[in-house]
Amino acid sequence: YSDAISISGELKSMFNPNPIIQVFPIAENQFCYVIDDFLNDPSSCVELAVTHRADFREAASNAYPGIELPMSQEVNQALINFFSMYINRRFGIRKIKGSYSRLSMVTKKPEQLMPCQWICHRDGVTVPADERMLASVLYLFKDESLGGTSIYRPTADQKRTASLMHDANSMSATSFSGKYGITPGFMTESNAWFEKVLSIGARWNRMVIYDSMVFHSGDILRPEAMTDNPRTGRLSLNGFYRGRRSLV
Repeated sequence: YSDAISISGELKSMFNPNPIIQVFPIAENQFCYVIDDFLNDPSSCVELAVTHRADFREAASNAYPGIELPMSQEVNQALINFFSMYINRRFGIRKIKGSYSRLSMVTKKPEQLMPCQWICHRDGVTVPADERMLASVLYLFKDESLGGTSIYRPTADQKRTASLMHDANSMSATSFSGKYGITPGFMTESNAWFEKVLSIGARWNRMVIYDSMVFHSGDILRPEAMTDNPRTGRLSLNGFYRGRRSLV
């Protein structure tokens, strides 16, 4: 990557000063939070993506099915400040110690996906027990049919689920499909291994926030509509926030 991209202007004025936070239950003591009208000027993020379209890259460090553009530390810090004010306590986080954010666009076709991209996933599986990682996605597209985000729960026990996840990252497509009965394509519904428990539809300037350790996946219902054009594609701002758990 080239240097991370900065968003100009007063960062303190980036966000809606009076956010309305909706709460959606996932499981016992587990919740997803949704904030509509998150940015004061979401179109500026789209224009930023258009300006820096040539700087988007496919990242080798994760399995995102598309291209990404990392944001600057000042943007990360602005998000940390927002989370510290409105979100941390809801997840029992005392303090966020680091964050990472990126503009992202889904661009892969179903036949180009790796087995680990055929199923839902978790982020931050190596985070220590005294810490927690949160994830957020901000939708920056107006065509709601491009898909939101769904959350799943495993239907198998922990050992079998762990084996499935390991094999998804290590087996060939043919071998994985033959062993688990999962066919290539984006995951949008329950299958023999995971049950969909919550689906949050996409909406322009909507942010969805959840614990990164819940199984989740983008609802790519129209893969033929995925494009690398920031004005018409499934552009989002994705964030990850690692923090220390509260003592009580």
